[in-house]
Amino acid sequence: MPVNIIGSLRNQSQGYKAFIPAPFPPAGGFNFHGALIKKASEATHLIGKLDAIAKLLPHLDFFLLMYLRKDAAASSQIEGTKASMVDAIEAEVGTNTNIPEDVDDILHYIKALRYGMKRARLDNFPLSLRFLRELHRELMSQARASQYADPGEFRKTQNWIGGTRPDNASFVPPPVPEMNQALNDLEKYFHSEDETLLVIKAGLLHAQFETIHPFLDGNGRTGRMLITFFLWYQKFLENPVLFLSSYFKRHQQLYYEKLTNYHNGDVDAWIDFFLDGMIEISKEAINIIEGITTLRERDLLKIQKLGKRAGESALQILPKLYGQPIVNVALIQQWTGYSRPGAQEVINRFIRMKILSPKNKDIKYGQSYVYKEYLNIFADRA
Repeated sequence: MPVNIIGSLRNQSQGYKAFIPAPFPPAGGFNFHGALIKKASEATHLIGKLDAIAKLLPHLDFFLLMYLRKDAAASSQIEGTKASMVDAIEAEVGTNTNIPEDVDDILHYIKALRYGMKRARLDNFPLSLRFLRELHRELMSQARASQYADPGEFRKTQNWIGGTRPDNASFVPPPVPEMNQALNDLEKYFHSEDETLLVIKAGLLHAQFETIHPFLDGNGRTGRMLITFFLWYQKFLENPVLFLSSYFKRHQQLYYEKLTNYHNGDVDAWIDFFLDGMIEISKEAINIIEGITTLRERDLLKIQKLGKRAGESALQILPKLYGQPIVNVALIQQWTGYSRPGAQEVINRFIRMKILSPKNKDIKYGQSYVYKEYLNIFADRA
């Protein structure tokens, strides 16, 4: 039977077995077969294509905001959240008061992603264990289900996955001393110079982080953020435009199985699954960008047919819709400074151009309006 290079289960004095990670990476490195290297090269090519195409978007920050929301919704839904990306969009600007309570999970995830982007881009803060703790703090502080999460701190007690206690759990991560050693190994691997392709290394980091499970709660979400931030820090991506949570949500049971196989020693199976996700999501994101470009050109042509004054106000509003595709009269007033009747007329104009449509035709007061074709571009391709 081959030796498990990731670690092994060991009896604990409390009467259960916990997983003890081996030194990471293994002394001989990882020896991936040719088919995986070929797949990693394909993923690398597609990610490069995605990064190049994303730079051509005239309103990239709005695209990133939508993609952050998309990833936040998918990553939170993996953990059981029922709220959707649309719920999050409406909650951010208050266009709907009837929103599921667990939309808070998505909003905190968005907050953590935005914080991490600022920390990396503006503060030039290095990728480190401290960075991960800060992401976790933003994710879990004052969150809906954070009473036992100890936001921003690695755990000081044993945790487990599945079951009601460690001795009947499906997996028991390393005890605290071994956890701290494994985290130190992980941090060194962030910055190590080796021949491992970055797309493979990103997959190894995510799986190793989930195996260590260093937080009392929020490990999955923090670990999925790590993938994007690692590639961004490595300047593999000029902009953080690759998020895998939709892929993991789409294949959720398989995702869990492959992570289990990873700490059982089947590293190749995990990396194969991970690279499939890189390829699938890169292609999807490229299609999204192409769809946005086509829609934008079409809607600009509609606006060009308006009179000068109406066209100027429409050109002021259209770019904002890329970041906030659900609006109400109050929001249009805020954007334009128009009176309420003036803002309503702008909305009516966008309805006539078939850019906006009423979100709920059955209500008369408090109506919201949706840029439906744009929003549909981001719908999950499950």
